[in-house]
Amino acid sequence: MAYVIEGETGKWEVVCGLEVHAQVVSQAKLFSGSSTAFGAEPNTQVSLVDAAMPGMLPVINAYCIEQAVRTGLGLKAKINLFSVFDRKNYFYADLPQGYQISQLYHPIVGEGAVTIDLPDGTSKDIGIERLHMEQDAGKSMHDQDPRRSFIDLNRSGVCLMEIVGKPDIRSPEEAGLYLRKLRSIFRYLGTCDGNMEEGSMRADVNVSVRKVGEQGYRTRAELKNLNSVRFVMQAIEVEANRQVDLYESGGTVVQETRLFDSARGETRPMRRKEFAHDYRYFPDPDLLPVELTQEYVEKIRCGLPELPDEKKERFIAEFGLTPYDAGVLVASKRASEYFETVARGRDPKQAASWITTTLYAVLNDKGLEIDQSPVSAENLGRLLDLIADGTISNRLAKDVFFLMVDTGKDPAAIVEEKGMRQVSDTGAIEKIIDDLIAGNAKQVEQFRAGNEKVKGWFVGQIMRATQGKANPAVVNELLVTKLKG
Repeated sequence: MAYVIEGETGKWEVVCGLEVHAQVVSQAKLFSGSSTAFGAEPNTQVSLVDAAMPGMLPVINAYCIEQAVRTGLGLKAKINLFSVFDRKNYFYADLPQGYQISQLYHPIVGEGAVTIDLPDGTSKDIGIERLHMEQDAGKSMHDQDPRRSFIDLNRSGVCLMEIVGKPDIRSPEEAGLYLRKLRSIFRYLGTCDGNMEEGSMRADVNVSVRKVGEQGYRTRAELKNLNSVRFVMQAIEVEANRQVDLYESGGTVVQETRLFDSARGETRPMRRKEFAHDYRYFPDPDLLPVELTQEYVEKIRCGLPELPDEKKERFIAEFGLTPYDAGVLVASKRASEYFETVARGRDPKQAASWITTTLYAVLNDKGLEIDQSPVSAENLGRLLDLIADGTISNRLAKDVFFLMVDTGKDPAAIVEEKGMRQVSDTGAIEKIIDDLIAGNAKQVEQFRAGNEKVKGWFVGQIMRATQGKANPAVVNELLVTKLKG
């Protein structure tokens, strides 16, 4: 799924690696007991540790360690039984300590992989270099006052997992698929809510380009703090084209940090890229190394839920779904649960079709997630039951569905209220057919002469006469018998 840019000197491909910062789902921060709840008044969730008051010592939140290990296992990565917290030294106004506690030399999680499903039906593994834990900085606010910047330390000390991906991504689309898959895994595991709008998941994107067929990597630029999948995809496209234009005009790409301006559709320099040694990392003297046992890791592994890849394989094997439909349904944990409720004891392919087409169209139109659906899984299942027992036809079912969307009512109640029950009375249908045949001799002769399309005209007339309530199977059987004479 390579993204090829046609330049004047030839074809170029993009090379990307993502660094994803995921906020750990935990009620307390990494080294203090302060709340991590989103949306509180500024500086109301700050302990003396978070504010870096003299003499305050960090204490590791054991649950955050567990969440990081759980995430590493979900990424099929190596769990390091020995890991160390380091001080990353730099000055910034929203970093009261003057350093960030992170992990450089001995991260808690090593190499792993994330499998993405490509539109052509194939899949691809995107390598994970490492997952390390670190504390978040505070937040600088520059738009509250014309002359001053304000600092909110509510976020200071919140536990982050940084997932460093390998440079295996070759297109904006692959980057989008990778981010969505990561978010899906986090949500299945319950380790990060993946809410990019609230900043609990953000991405830095390293972008470089090279000629198609060229080996090795050229200089990369880093795009910082992108907070939506759409912006990540747009930024990669914009930056890749900028670099191609630069090379083709005789320039060179410098290693630097850049910001993406979505309104202008451009990237602009932020600062020259610092190298690791500029931060003067050293092990935090206030924190002992984290030493885990294999038994601890295995206990967490045994408690893992069924993850998207495994659930997809089960949906294909157990329900007979296509890989595409299964992939769509497992992308969201809530969607997969919704589907299993609807499909239980019913035709699973029919259930999948209704969810991925009719229901998703409504949700997309209304901007709703599946857990906000106006049609519950139980009610959609009851609608399919009404189709299966012949109470309503597929065509009438669509009308009932949209009434369910508007009212939230049980489908059986809607059918009775609106008089939408399917007509299967052969006597009533037979009379309509007899009247049509008697009054349309020309069409009857056309059918008997071999024009099968005329049958569709008759079916349309019957449905019109019954307001769409006639049972299609009964109509077809009786109509063909009578037309043939």
